[in-house]
Amino acid sequence: MDEAAEDDLRHLATAIEVAGRARAHGNHPFGALLAAGGDVLLEAENTVITGRDRTRHAESNLVSLAESELTPEHLAAVTLYTSTEPCAMCAGAIYWCGITRVVYGLAEAGLLELTGSSPANPTLALPCREVFARGQREVVVLGPLLTGAARAVHEGFWR
Repeated sequence: MDEAAEDDLRHLATAIEVAGRARAHGNHPFGALLAAGGDVLLEAENTVITGRDRTRHAESNLVSLAESELTPEHLAAVTLYTSTEPCAMCAGAIYWCGITRVVYGLAEAGLLELTGSSPANPTLALPCREVFARGQREVVVLGPLLTGAARAVHEGFWR
């Protein structure tokens, strides 16, 4: 395995750990981070419950933080790692802030298998690749990866 692939798996494992922290803090189990090469630049947890705002997904929290701390040029050069495939809302935020690469763990379809009809997660069956494909700028997507670990952080949470 080359160094870039090793970085992808290591950063994705960290995003899954961030999801575990979100769950431990009383939120939905989602986590995300931004990295450039081997360096983690920013991390964010889901804060939907504690923040009393249903738009406070890990990726949207991360994008908001990144927009305030990084230049557009820097954003175009980073990778966003997320424990679960970005929803349509988060994919839009990722696209609009100029991030051009996303690596995720659990696919949206896999999340739906876990959540079922839970009102806490009314899943949109719209893969992030489809959202990004509608844009004028390419966003490279890699995933699902590390699905066992990404799934484990959700087990027992939704039902």
